[in-house]
Amino acid sequence: MEEKMHDSGQTIEHDPKPAIGSTEETFVERQDLRQGLHDRHIEMIALAGCIGTGLFLGSGLAIHNAGPAGAFLGYSLMGIAVCAVCLAIGEMGALVPLSGGIIRYADLWFDPALAFANGWNVVYGFLIGTPAEIVAASVLVEFWVTVNNAIWITVFGTIIIASVIVFVRVYGELEFFFAWLKILLILGVNLMALVITCGGGPNHQSIGFRYWSNPGPFNQYLGYGGSLGRFMGFWTTLTNAAYSYANIESFTYAAAETRSPRRNIPIAAKRIFIRILLFYVISILMVSLVVPSDSPELLHQTGTASQSPFVIAANSAGVKVVPHIINAIVITSAWSSANSNMLYGSRAMYGLAKRKLAPKAFLRLNRFQIPWVPVTLLGTFIALGYMSLSSTSSTVFQWLQSLVSISTLVNWIVILATYLRLYYGCKAQNIDRKELPWAAPFQPYFTWVVLTFFICIVLTNGYTTFLHGHWSTQTFVSSYLNIPIVVTLYFGYKWIKKTKIPGLAEIPIREFIDNAHANPEPLRIPKRGLQRLNIFWS
Repeated sequence: MEEKMHDSGQTIEHDPKPAIGSTEETFVERQDLRQGLHDRHIEMIALAGCIGTGLFLGSGLAIHNAGPAGAFLGYSLMGIAVCAVCLAIGEMGALVPLSGGIIRYADLWFDPALAFANGWNVVYGFLIGTPAEIVAASVLVEFWVTVNNAIWITVFGTIIIASVIVFVRVYGELEFFFAWLKILLILGVNLMALVITCGGGPNHQSIGFRYWSNPGPFNQYLGYGGSLGRFMGFWTTLTNAAYSYANIESFTYAAAETRSPRRNIPIAAKRIFIRILLFYVISILMVSLVVPSDSPELLHQTGTASQSPFVIAANSAGVKVVPHIINAIVITSAWSSANSNMLYGSRAMYGLAKRKLAPKAFLRLNRFQIPWVPVTLLGTFIALGYMSLSSTSSTVFQWLQSLVSISTLVNWIVILATYLRLYYGCKAQNIDRKELPWAAPFQPYFTWVVLTFFICIVLTNGYTTFLHGHWSTQTFVSSYLNIPIVVTLYFGYKWIKKTKIPGLAEIPIREFIDNAHANPEPLRIPKRGLQRLNIFWS
């Protein structure tokens, strides 16, 4: 049974329940949820929605640990790997444009037990990630004025809940605006770094690649010398980069609320490489030119803009106004990330409930056609932000944040594994991939290489705890706790529900293709005149 909440607060049921992925189910779900996200919304959200405090504030730690060349290589390699995730999720999302993203795809093509385990892994990440970003935004305000953080946590949290629970169109417009701010900030700080490097700052000192020569391109990590110490610094940076790229694949979670998803989702996926190049790789390269990796300020974790390597470079060059501009826009970035977590987390719960992997109450819609029960649950977890008001609780809260980064890697592994099931399912059923709404390039080799890469990172993420004299219970738990949790959820659900992994010849693919061909989307209006100058959305 499927439920729909009307203005009166009563529910009606669609009976009988349509088959998953059928034309009827797709129609029902897209009728239930309002398509408030337009072309420009989904493309700009995918373009800059994932950019948050990880890039602006956390990149300095990566440069300190690995050196300028190590950080540059780490972010570049992780960026290439993330491209594989986005291409895979884009192909699956174009074929099955339903809310819930990977939760629905794993249920279809792998095993309902995997959808259950990873679905709650994803929800867990959103539940913890939302208050984390709100706390970051509240702490950033301290750059100007010091008041009780509880005030800002309450203000930011209330605005986020209001924007997500009322209109998805409001969310789209807010994210569109914040995405523009982040893009302008990145362009501005990179231009500033270039000017400083060339000697155009107030002190007129040309830097060039000075800091790549002294203290050097790679740092020795944890006191280990030679190539081993340099490799350890580089490998540690991969986890930092993964946290910065977290949720970059989330543009399919609200597929049912996206207009023309079979057209817009592939567009967002195909542009992932240029987004990563422009907003991450070039930014890390530019900041590595203007801040020495041995600067003690890189380790001064204030939580405000003063720890940003771009601010450190501006202060060193004598530029005074930049720190205030960076702090203001980083606040919007943190708030924007929390806003995205609320939307995607609620749609992930909705997707779980659609397949009876979560309480059916998560299917209830308010009169604005928003799943208000999941939004309410996410809103209550914002209260975790108040833990940061005491130093001891803040330590625990930072520990939970590190758990979220590992859940992201686990989610990426599930996405790639599920995609391989779809790919080889097409082969087993003699389906030409040209029949799909969109077929991702470089497959399946790209996916296999990146899947192996992510598994290695997850297994070795806490390697420092196994080095003599470096044991840390906190690091060990935060690095590996997520693995047994997901495994337990998977086999527990499998044992209770007696689920099976279907054969490749049995998984549903053809009906989705027929559904797509039977329901063509309107053609995109070509750009004309000055619109051709717009490189961000079509």
